[in-house]
Amino acid sequence: MPPIESFSSHKEWETAYWRKISESKELLQLLITTYERRNIVRRAAALEGLAAGKSYRQISRELWLSPQTVSVIKKAISEKNYRSYLERSKKERKKRKYSSDQAAARSKPKGRPHRTKYGTIYLPY
Repeated sequence: MPPIESFSSHKEWETAYWRKISESKELLQLLITTYERRNIVRRAAALEGLAAGKSYRQISRELWLSPQTVSVIKKAISEKNYRSYLERSKKERKKRKYSSDQAAARSKPKGRPHRTKYGTIYLPY
């Protein structure tokens, strides 16, 4: 394997290294767990199902994948890069917008707290 110093960036080195690993069947089997291999195989099968025109529901039933995973795989086709739901949510998550009514409801309640079996209620002084 080429040393990391011979590349201009870590990403470039990682891409070259992955290419070498994926070409070597023995090295790939040594490094990838059965869980990771199962996920890769299911994603590849989902890609084939999407190409064949199958529905999300049909693919998810056949391969035991969530429809959300199938959706992410379809997005990966257009972006030419797979990113998990967790990775997507970190950058693309929409911020919650609270109205002034909700902000008022979150302020400290007025009155004397009284604990009940249904929770704390606030009675007037």
